[in-house]
Amino acid sequence: MGIRSHPHPLSALSIDETNLARDVVVEQHPGVVLDFRQIFLQEPPKAEVVAFLAAEHAGTLSDTIPRPPRLALVTYDVIGGSGMPEYHESIVDVRKKKRVTHQVVGSEHHASLTLNEFKTLVEVITTSPLFAEKVKQLNLPDGFEVIVEPWPYGAPDVADGQKRFFQGLVFAHDKRSGNEDSNFYAFPLPIVPIMDAHTKQLVRIEEPTTGGKGDPLIGKTRQSDNILEHCQPSEYVPELLPEGTRKDLKPLSVVQPEGASFTIVDGNLIRWQKWQMRVTFNPREGAVLHDICYDGRSVLYRLSMSDMYFDGVLIDADGSAKETKNVICLHEQDNGIGWKHSNWRTGRAVVTRRRELVIQFIITLANYEYAFNFIFDQAAGITVQVRATGIVSVVHIDAGKTSDYGNIVCPGALAQNHQHVFCVRIDPAIDGHQNTVVQEESLPVKIDKRTNPNGNYYEVRQTPITTSTGLDAAPQNSRVFKIQNISKINPVSGKPVAYKLIPPPTQLLLADPNSIQARRALFAKHHLWVTKYKDDELYAAGRYTLQSRQEIGGVADAAARNDDILDEDLVLWSVFNLTHNPRVEDWPVMPVETLQLHISPADFFTKNPAIDVPSSKDLTSRQVTNGADSCCAQDLPVR
Repeated sequence: MGIRSHPHPLSALSIDETNLARDVVVEQHPGVVLDFRQIFLQEPPKAEVVAFLAAEHAGTLSDTIPRPPRLALVTYDVIGGSGMPEYHESIVDVRKKKRVTHQVVGSEHHASLTLNEFKTLVEVITTSPLFAEKVKQLNLPDGFEVIVEPWPYGAPDVADGQKRFFQGLVFAHDKRSGNEDSNFYAFPLPIVPIMDAHTKQLVRIEEPTTGGKGDPLIGKTRQSDNILEHCQPSEYVPELLPEGTRKDLKPLSVVQPEGASFTIVDGNLIRWQKWQMRVTFNPREGAVLHDICYDGRSVLYRLSMSDMYFDGVLIDADGSAKETKNVICLHEQDNGIGWKHSNWRTGRAVVTRRRELVIQFIITLANYEYAFNFIFDQAAGITVQVRATGIVSVVHIDAGKTSDYGNIVCPGALAQNHQHVFCVRIDPAIDGHQNTVVQEESLPVKIDKRTNPNGNYYEVRQTPITTSTGLDAAPQNSRVFKIQNISKINPVSGKPVAYKLIPPPTQLLLADPNSIQARRALFAKHHLWVTKYKDDELYAAGRYTLQSRQEIGGVADAAARNDDILDEDLVLWSVFNLTHNPRVEDWPVMPVETLQLHISPADFFTKNPAIDVPSSKDLTSRQVTNGADSCCAQDLPVR
C-alpha cells in the first residue's frame, strides 16, 4: 500500500505509518525485548496546524505550502537482562523515518494498562494453587465455575510502594443452564487476588468482609459454609428470562429512502447541514473532533472526552498494527420539533423537525458501558452526551444484612455507592483562536422607583474571566459562560460574537479532600476550568493516572499558572458527575442514565440559523387510526 505522500495533519495514522513508527523504535533498541503499548497520532503543534487550516479553508493549498510534521507517539516497555520492564515514550517523524524525541518515564509513574496485561492477570490467577485453595474453601455448589474479572488496582497503599499491581474480582458462573451468557455477576465471591504485573506473581489474596451494618470492617462474619445459599440467578439475556420478553411491542422503523444527508471525504472529513469537521480516534480519548466549522465559520478547534482510557486494540504487543472496524458510529436522528409557530389569525402552523448528526462511540469497562455522543443540530448547537448503562459493580454480602456503603440489588449482591466523573475538553475557535470567557448571571434587583418601579427587572451581569482558574455552576443564578471573540461584533445586537456553555450543575467529588482519591482527581473540584492553551496539555487528571497518588500535570496545575486568558488562545474543561446510589431497578442491567453538556451560539448569527430548514411532510410515516390501535386515541377524556 505504501504511505500517502500528503495525509491530512488531523487524520489518524494509517497501518503503514504505524508499522513504520514501530520499526524505527525497534532499530533504536537492539538486543532487548520490546513490549509495545500504544502507537497513535501525536498531534502537531497547534500553530502549525492553524496555518495549514487557514490555507486549506482559503483554497490555497499547494505542494509548496509547508505541512506540519507527521508524528507518531509510541509507548512501550523495554525488557533487558534483569527481566524488569522499563517504560519508554518516543515520538517518531514518519515522514522522515526518524525518532525525534525519547524519554524513559520515571518509576514514580505507571503506563496505561493493556489488554495483554489483563489476559496475563487472569491466567496467573486461575493457574495459582493458592487461588485454587481459596476457591475450594468457599464450597461452591456443583455446576458453578469461577470467573475472574480483571481490574486496575487504583491507588495503592503506602506499603505497596511503586509496584505495578492488578486485581481480580471473582464471581461464580452458573453453568447449569448451558448458556455462556448467564449472569455471573449475581454470584460475587469474597476474594480479591492481587498480582504484581512485573513479576507476574500473586502477592496476596484479600478477603473482604461480607458483613453489614454493625459488623466490623475486617474479618469473617458469615455463619454458613455454603457461600451461595442465599444468592439467586438474575438473568438479562432474552432466552434466559423466566417470563420471556414482551409480546405487545410493534415495530418502529426508521428509514432514509434516499440515504443519509452527511458525506465523508478525504478519509475523515464529515460534512452535514452546514457543519464540517474531522474525526479521529485514539486509545486515550476515543473519538476526537477537530476543526469544527459551521457555514464556513470556525467554532471549535478540538473537542474530546478527557481522560477515558480505551482498549488498546490498535496494535499487538509486538507493535504490529491491525485495523479496528466500527469504533465510531455516525448517524442521523430525529429529535422531535426543531422550531414551530402557529398563526392563530390564519390558522397556519409552520413546524420543522429537529434533525441531528450523532458521532458516537461506546466502551465496555468490565461490567459497565458508556456511550459517548457528540450531537450536532441544524441550529448550530452542539451537545456532548454521556449515557451510562451496564451492570453495577457488586460485592458479596451476608444473608439478612444491609449496608451503609450501598444497596442490596439481588440477594447476596451489594452494589456500592459510587461516582462517575467525566471531563470534556473544549478548545474553542469562535471566529478565530483569540477568545475570552465571560461569566453571565441573571440576578434579582430590588424595587427602585427610578429603575425598577414594579420589581420585575433583573440584572444580567457579565464578568470577564481574566486569569486561568476553576469555576462552578450556579443554576440559582442561571449562570452561563460565554466564549466570545471580542474583535468580532454581531451587527444586530452590537455584542461580541459568542457561543455559550452551560455547565451541568452536578454534584462534585465527595471524597475527603485529604484522601488519595481526592488528591489524584483535583480536576473534579470544579464544574469548569479555563486555562491558557499549551501544546500537548490534553488530560484533566494529568498524563499518568494509573495507580497515581496525586494529580500531576493536570488541569489544576494548568490553572495554577495564573496565566492571562483575556483575548487569548483558551481551553475550557467541563466537569460533570453522576452520583450513583444504586437502586433495585438498576439490576440486573441498569437503564440508561444520561448527562449532557450544551454548547450553543449566542449572538454568533444574525438570526436563527435553522430558519431555512424545510418543513416538508414525512411521506414515509403513517398514522394508525383504526380503533384501539390508533396512535392518537380520539376518545381520551379531557378534564
